[in-house]
Amino acid sequence: MDIVSALFVESFNLRQAPGPSTRIDMTGVFFSMAAPSPVPVTIEPHLVVLIRCRADEAGSGVLEAAFHRGDDEIARNVNPFTVEPGKFTYRLVRAELEFPEYGLVEASVRIDRGPWLVVPLTLLPPA
Repeated sequence: MDIVSALFVESFNLRQAPGPSTRIDMTGVFFSMAAPSPVPVTIEPHLVVLIRCRADEAGSGVLEAAFHRGDDEIARNVNPFTVEPGKFTYRLVRAELEFPEYGLVEASVRIDRGPWLVVPLTLLPPA
């Protein structure tokens, strides 16, 4: 299985299209955000992970997400999932991220101890 995409989003919706086919509408994709208040602050961003299962694969796996600030792991999420072979699925990962100061957190995601895909998120001072 492969991670097709991992993005921080404000909202995410699925809809049917002719075929039958599915469309994924994502709005507010972001890699940085203004803090809702001065630090220290806790945020709960939504990370959408899109996963593809090849037709010759079993269709079950484990999605692991780890959030790091430098060398420090600040949150972790591990979830088993299933997907029909030859299809796609998604997982919504939400973590409580504490920011004692403004700066970068990296979300690393992988399937079944495969390679990590890293998605940056920078917290900026309030606007």
